[in-house]
Amino acid sequence: MCKSPLHPLLVSLPKCEHHLHLEGCLTPDLLFALSAQNQIPLPSPSTDPAFASPATLAARYTVFTSLDDFLHYYYIGFRVLVTPADFEALAWSYFLHAHTNANVRHAEVFFDPQAHTSRAIPLSTVIAGFSAAAARAQTELGMSSILIPCLLRHLPVADSAATYSALVAGDYFASGVLGGLGLCSSELAQPPQLWAPIFADANARGIRRTVHAGEEGPPAYVAAALDHLAAMRIDHGVRAAEDTELLARLAADGVMLSLCPVSNAALRVTRSVADAPVRALLAHGVKFSVNSDDPAYFGAWIQDVYCAVQDAFALTADEWAGIARVAVQGSWCGEERKGEMMRELEGVLGEWGRGGGV
Repeated sequence: MCKSPLHPLLVSLPKCEHHLHLEGCLTPDLLFALSAQNQIPLPSPSTDPAFASPATLAARYTVFTSLDDFLHYYYIGFRVLVTPADFEALAWSYFLHAHTNANVRHAEVFFDPQAHTSRAIPLSTVIAGFSAAAARAQTELGMSSILIPCLLRHLPVADSAATYSALVAGDYFASGVLGGLGLCSSELAQPPQLWAPIFADANARGIRRTVHAGEEGPPAYVAAALDHLAAMRIDHGVRAAEDTELLARLAADGVMLSLCPVSNAALRVTRSVADAPVRALLAHGVKFSVNSDDPAYFGAWIQDVYCAVQDAFALTADEWAGIARVAVQGSWCGEERKGEMMRELEGVLGEWGRGGGV
């Protein structure tokens, strides 16, 4: 809970999340439970004391030194995900938490197909589980969502191409099961243009495109994602704030950034949440949403991130209203769904105004 008088408003705002990795919702408790259920051993505590218990693993997650340090633990967790039911349980845990604790109304969620197919888990298993959870969230929670597979930078581009081809051949994009294509993982020495042929094909097919850029990499990687991959959204984009011309371009083109301030601080991308480029983006008119990224690993779900941002920047109710409207407008759901969420949002803002909020 943040210390601001705006806390009740931050809780009541209907939220859209655009930067959430479903595998990043694998809590230590769920990890250990699936490990036991599927009889898949985790690393021995004698090798890595973090795996002595869920509590010791959670404690280890608080001291990541870099993106690669985080990814080491992140990919270890994947090994316990085997059946469609495992993937459904993982995604459902996110949807239920987001709905119950943060009033998330729409979520555009990432997953990493290559991390599972490399373990001989079929694409159909992964997508069936995640899709089942998404359908359940829609029916039981009234929460809409879009599934977005992300290609992995740390693997050969040829592997990305094969994965993308399999997704296309499976009719997952054309049928609407998947709603976009992303690119994520270690950014250094992996410029976006390496994936240009894949994203050109996606563009030609009308598949939406979003790219992690400007987290570890320089501002030029953000520009490259726009120029070479025709990215429609930039994930992170923290370092775009170092280039005023790039900020002007993002603002003029209406490109939205999916900021993850707590994640960036946890991974030493920024020194603290207060170093996130929130003020710079607001000043330059750059659209952005506020997101949690990998909440089970960083100890902050989206409501916690909203509060952390408020504690760091003391935003006004009007500024939060603008951020919330951009999040709805920048979502990839249909106009009817956007209209529903916008009416809900304006109702909350109206109630806040009538109650004397500032």
